[in-house]
Amino acid sequence: MSDPSNANGDSLFEILRAEIAAQTPVALATIVEADLDEIQRQQPGAPTTGAKLLLRPDFEPLGTLGNADLDRVVQRDGLGELAAGTSGIRHYGPNGEARQEELGVFIESFAPPPQMLIFGAVDFTAALSRVAKVLGYVVTVCDARPVFATTQRFPHADHVVVDWPHRLLEKVGDDLGPRDAICVLTHDPKFDVPAVIGALKTEAGYIGAMGSRRTTQDRNRRLSEEGVNEADLATVMAPIGLDLGARTPEETAISICAEIIAKRSGRAAPSLAQTSGDIHAR
Repeated sequence: MSDPSNANGDSLFEILRAEIAAQTPVALATIVEADLDEIQRQQPGAPTTGAKLLLRPDFEPLGTLGNADLDRVVQRDGLGELAAGTSGIRHYGPNGEARQEELGVFIESFAPPPQMLIFGAVDFTAALSRVAKVLGYVVTVCDARPVFATTQRFPHADHVVVDWPHRLLEKVGDDLGPRDAICVLTHDPKFDVPAVIGALKTEAGYIGAMGSRRTTQDRNRRLSEEGVNEADLATVMAPIGLDLGARTPEETAISICAEIIAKRSGRAAPSLAQTSGDIHAR
């Protein structure tokens, strides 16, 4: 892939501004802390506070932090922060050494909004799309039945697609990353089995599937027959959502989004996938 910015001679900040406007992922690394005495002793004349490095997934970095090894390490860490949609200060030695404190590099990520793909045009989908929009997701609702998959039924969704779930995933799956979520709410093996198989081929950070415990067992059996291994099955949150005793579509939507947040943050929370007994409180 060619980089048009090189041909145009744009400045680092012009490129940053253009990438943000286009909602393409970009990160800016800036040295914000520096032990000047120690750095100058090791590397006389090396750039310190204010040096910048622009990072994009498909291009070579632009700018420099003053040292090729430091640039290489910060590029690796910066692209990791960008994939996660996080920003923060990391500390290094003058040559990018880990567990040293001479340099503090602020990595600021400008990532596009996360995506949520919801498969199944059901009542729970309408509630989930509303809650997901509050959390900042770009929401796509997909169902192969045109009579159900309409913008009138799902006004909060950014996109309503009439197609089979696995075919949509073939088109957009490569664009999904750790910040994105796939929620399968179809309750129908001919829809949800191909949808889960397609979802497992992506890098989406969350995959969940709705259904009773019996439905989940039947789905897992069908998935196993299609060649899905136990390790992959364990990554699917099913039954979907935290064990909050949710009953209404709105409560269920909150339990699903809460599970997504808990999984992303690494916090322990009681998921229905890890508990037993009745899903709904009696």
